Amino acid sequence: MSREIRGRRDVPGANASAREHLEQILPRLDAVLGTTTTSERLAFDLRLKHRFQDLHDGLEPVYGVRDDFHEILTRLVLSMAEAWVERSPELKALDLERDLIPDWFQRESMLGYVFYVENFADTLNGVHEHLDYLAETGTSYVHLMKVLQARTGENDGGYAIVDYKRVEPALGTNRDLAELCRALRQRGMSVCIDLVLNHCAREHAWAVAAREGSAHFRDYFHHFPDRTLPDQYEQTLPEVFPDFAPGNFTWETQSERWIWTTFNDYQWDLNWSNPEVFLEIVDIMQTLANLGVEVLRLDAVAFLWKRLGTNSQNQEEVFDLLQALRACSRIATPAVAHKAEAIVSPDDLIRYLGTGKRFGRVANIAYHNALMVHYWSSLASRDTRLMTHALGEFPRTPGTIAWATYLRCHDDIGWAIADDDAEAVGIDGFAHRAFLSEYYTGVFPGSHARGSVFQHNPQTGDRRVNGSLASLAGLEFAVEQQDEQLITLAIERILLGHALIAGHGGLPLIYMGDEIGLLSDTDYARDPAHADDSRWVHRPRMDWDRAARRHQPSTIEARLYNGIAHIVRTRSALPHLHASIGTDIIDTGHARIFTCERKHPLGPFLGLYNMTEERQYLPLTELHRAGITHAIDRLADEPPVVSGGFVVLAPYERQWLIENPERS
Repeated sequence: MSREIRGRRDVPGANASAREHLEQILPRLDAVLGTTTTSERLAFDLRLKHRFQDLHDGLEPVYGVRDDFHEILTRLVLSMAEAWVERSPELKALDLERDLIPDWFQRESMLGYVFYVENFADTLNGVHEHLDYLAETGTSYVHLMKVLQARTGENDGGYAIVDYKRVEPALGTNRDLAELCRALRQRGMSVCIDLVLNHCAREHAWAVAAREGSAHFRDYFHHFPDRTLPDQYEQTLPEVFPDFAPGNFTWETQSERWIWTTFNDYQWDLNWSNPEVFLEIVDIMQTLANLGVEVLRLDAVAFLWKRLGTNSQNQEEVFDLLQALRACSRIATPAVAHKAEAIVSPDDLIRYLGTGKRFGRVANIAYHNALMVHYWSSLASRDTRLMTHALGEFPRTPGTIAWATYLRCHDDIGWAIADDDAEAVGIDGFAHRAFLSEYYTGVFPGSHARGSVFQHNPQTGDRRVNGSLASLAGLEFAVEQQDEQLITLAIERILLGHALIAGHGGLPLIYMGDEIGLLSDTDYARDPAHADDSRWVHRPRMDWDRAARRHQPSTIEARLYNGIAHIVRTRSALPHLHASIGTDIIDTGHARIFTCERKHPLGPFLGLYNMTEERQYLPLTELHRAGITHAIDRLADEPPVVSGGFVVLAPYERQWLIENPERS
């Protein structure tokens, strides 16, 4: 049967160019797929025909003018077929499941937990000892950080990769990774790891060969014989790390070339205009997928394409390439989802999820950086007007994707407050960003935060901030003061934030230790490998003694852990929070309460978040406007407090309101 279907001349949805290419490739698959079963061959053939147009449309604008474009497509399809043949029966079964249940990562039961393996359990095998802990938290998505082999010494937190296909030896082996993926999968947890797309380490075999004179591998990178072009590029390029890695180009003595190094001098930017780079990355993706990785976090994707006279970010070719990469996974390893790491403006960010002709075809998941930034902004200012306006202007997303929502991550916080958004609510953007930096580093009078400055750029005034969630939210200060009232307020801020990211739809992420209130690690500099990167202040080791206190009533750990666990359990029982349902930001005119709405077929959902330490009152008419006449707060499992025609919110209270099914 598979041969008959494969041999048909019609390729549904394909234009003439794509159809011609595919029809020439199909006969060459026999040599690769000849050993597969009829059903396996049929599955690959159908997916190839269904997704080939997306693949072709992504690659044609980038490589279509080349004489060898057809050969590039052929090599790519044969590579995908080989990956499918090598894929285990268990993973092929998961592929089928994901074909049938494509919304698996959008479900309200999804919860992500993110950690550096070395800080959580020392090794991949050590993670097995804590699977019960992950299951207890309700985790269904595990982001393992710093897994692939990075250069020794400085390595940008593990993002200077020496070997994309090999696990960091100190953590274990590829077999250990595969076994951990299997163990987590059996518990209903999907593994995510980082795939750095913009650059590799100067010690990577490609870079070594380039330095040794290989013309083939030299063209894997952007290289220049003198400063003429680099100087022209620099006129419009920003600096990612102005403090310790100024500029975007590094002189390489051995090869006598200037190398494009956006992030650090030891991280060489890949030249994606060379199709060999694309083919290499697809091969790597398939290798990781066949080890059992289910989500690829595509790192630094905004920087992939370079164009003179621009900031070389978010160029059109980036989205073509990402669409093609996504198509490759959908054909060869459809169990795998793509998450785009793009910390860019909302108008650019939405493009990583697919707009226009690429609608829903670029990535499955992207980070909602704006939600994170405005959470901290509103907490500091006790004013939600900027948050309401900025998030209200956010573009609509395809119903097939999910935002990754979060309060903290392994990186610093950059105050991505747009000047036009600030101006719209009567705020000076520059002054507000300066205020946030001062507030969260504890400089501003009355601040509860204990963060530190990262990468101060005097020319732009940019001052990013480091610090753990608990330290930024005031817990560190409160514990120092031994003030129970301050401790309670800090805990409530943290729980407010977790309710916000869980109630916004998408895929909420918990960074390791936030659930028990781990503070910033001021001893990070004692490790020579970390001393020059102050972001390690918010990358502490897991404190398992403190984690054990989560079961001791009245401890800080128990209050935080049980509070977050309650939010997670409540969320998993609310279909209103499925990621396919859009979130509308509601401007109620109240400057202290952030309000959002989700219109689900089962009825409306209204999220209310008091961003202050004072009691607030919202007119009951706002609930009626949303279609809720007899409200129940699912977080409290009781109707909200109403007084004099107003809904009452206690300090930092969060409410998830729906129509009470017992009254409707």
